Amino acid sequence: MPASRRCPALLISAPASGQGKTTVTAALATYWRQQGLRVRVFKTGPDFLDPMVHAAASGAPCYQLDLWMGDEAHVRELLWQAAGEADVILVEGVMGLHDGDASSAALAERLGLPVMAVIDGSAMAQTFGAIALGLASYRPGLPFAGVLANHVGSAGHAQMLQESLPPGMRWFGALPREADGSLPSRHLGLVQAEEVNDLPARLQPLAQAFDTMNLALPDPVVFHAPAPCAREPATLAGVKVAVARDAAFSFLYQANLDTLRVLGAEVCFFSPLANEPVPTAASAVYLPGGYPELHLDTLSQAHRTRDSLRNHHAAGRPLVAECGGLLALGDALSDTQRHTAPMWGLVPGTGHLQARLANLGMQAVDLPEGRLRGHTFHHGRFDSPLVAHCLSQAQRHHGAPEAVYRLGALGRLHASFLHLYFPSNPAAVGRLFAPSPFC
Repeated sequence: MPASRRCPALLISAPASGQGKTTVTAALATYWRQQGLRVRVFKTGPDFLDPMVHAAASGAPCYQLDLWMGDEAHVRELLWQAAGEADVILVEGVMGLHDGDASSAALAERLGLPVMAVIDGSAMAQTFGAIALGLASYRPGLPFAGVLANHVGSAGHAQMLQESLPPGMRWFGALPREADGSLPSRHLGLVQAEEVNDLPARLQPLAQAFDTMNLALPDPVVFHAPAPCAREPATLAGVKVAVARDAAFSFLYQANLDTLRVLGAEVCFFSPLANEPVPTAASAVYLPGGYPELHLDTLSQAHRTRDSLRNHHAAGRPLVAECGGLLALGDALSDTQRHTAPMWGLVPGTGHLQARLANLGMQAVDLPEGRLRGHTFHHGRFDSPLVAHCLSQAQRHHGAPEAVYRLGALGRLHASFLHLYFPSNPAAVGRLFAPSPFC
């Protein structure tokens, strides 16, 4: 195993959200992919939606990078693996470059990733240079690569912005306002990539703009091999884990699926929206989050799915439900327009979607199987007569604890708004999905 690998890499950030990070990152992936290069894209933080866009643009799975949720060794291993497979690595930052304790700047500095700042220049002139200077110098030691102007009105406007930069700062170029590739959004962020039928067409003008610039690859970054560690025992060998996956249940970390497979599980998929039952011989079911509230009537009529889940649970087999999965397992669910439909009735209680954010933040939870980390981000409420088995713990004073419900004689149904990140404790995940209960 090589001790280190070199691969061109950039972390794409901005002064704030809404500057165009996601579309620029996806357009860069499209541009270099069209040149025949292998592109790998990562997303800073626990986001589910932006990675769907990046996976579609790059043609490869997009993983999340978070130094707390997965820890630094895990993050470094993901990047080192990508460096052995790709010709260029792109990492989209989160919010503004310096926002938060676990900021994109902190990640870039820790991992040696050069930062390209995307700045919306549509309503400014020389202030563009002041913002660029502040982003570059606010955190000493930050590997700042340069700036890209977005939403620029003309060639003259672009020249004005470029001339405002401090001496020696790299100008990556300017994207014209008419090439805007903005993507539609809803209450949790961007609309899912598979719902944007014209995604390639939206990204193509930006990719063509990069082609006009003749944008060169970024400088290579050295990614060091992870320290040797004991291989996870195949505690799920012979276990078939059925994962719900469709437009209603799509909030899936690729790293979670990888962890199940590393533990020896066979992963298969089924679609509740298509009224598919839990696959035959499935030992465990994973019902992730998503947008069940957008498909109330279809899910309400998914009787084959509902009955197979009830039979699975009655047989004492593991069923892990997160966020939207929890809402679908309740007695009923209401959307923001107060339209209510009966759900699958495995977890007593009623779910409600609301316009305002209900909870957001990094969380950890101590389960009987072990401690797991993850995050919560939802607009839902679940009113239940059940007493929570336990509560999660919010990190860095952000967010409120989430209830974790355990049902069945052996507590094999696990349901919560909390999204678990399986690589944070693979051994605990093995116990959570094992056919025999953990004691």
